Amino acid sequence: MQASLTPAALRQRIRGGEHTGNTSGCAPGFVQCNIVILPQAWAHDFLRFCQANPKPCPLLAVSAAPGDTALPRFGDIDIRSDVPRYRVFRNGVFEEERADLHALWQPDLVTFALGCSFSFEEALLADGLEVRNVSEGVNVPMYRSTLPCTAAGPFAGNMVVSMRPMRAADAIRAIQICTRFPAVHGAPVHLGDPSLIGIADLHRPDYGDAVTIAADELPVFWACGVTPQVALEQAKPPLAITHSPGCMLVTDLRNSQLAVL
Repeated sequence: MQASLTPAALRQRIRGGEHTGNTSGCAPGFVQCNIVILPQAWAHDFLRFCQANPKPCPLLAVSAAPGDTALPRFGDIDIRSDVPRYRVFRNGVFEEERADLHALWQPDLVTFALGCSFSFEEALLADGLEVRNVSEGVNVPMYRSTLPCTAAGPFAGNMVVSMRPMRAADAIRAIQICTRFPAVHGAPVHLGDPSLIGIADLHRPDYGDAVTIAADELPVFWACGVTPQVALEQAKPPLAITHSPGCMLVTDLRNSQLAVL
């Protein structure tokens, strides 16, 4: 049912508490975003962190002014209520998940919207490639890696990666397709042996759900928009808010508008 809804209709369901789960497969054709919300005093350094790490943190929009809850590029957005689940961090420590931010909102908060892999998944599916988390109806598996990000001020840490298993020929095609979508993580950052990037067990993701990996398939890893949550743990701002992994902001922007020739 959610797949047939327009982005605006889906956001209304989210605002009303009728959709509280992940948004993979929802509103096909439209961009979904990772969200990071920080006090203004921390916003400039986080902006520099995104600029220095465009693969895990592809910046699509920033709120026009501190305290602004709208993101006009994406449609009629109220960032306090239009994400199915939010994660709240205090001093770098995850504190709770919330369905909305009305009680927490402050006039100095700045919102960052980052590109999401759900956009390039659609391009892979359109080309006839299987995306295992979609075919199995689960959230994409995500792992903390040892791939370092470039530090900016207090923001630092290693990259979080998402994984999709593919046969070798399909992995090559996926690289070609995703290269056209730098605004939503672009080409993979690693394929093959997960231990080379610090992942011990593919069946135990740090975020999301495990998926089936066939004997003739390689794990293919993309930079992931959960990376800022690791950077927040390092930086320890007094307050930080993100989306819950897999629970994205669904926008009115079309995926095709992000493709480069």
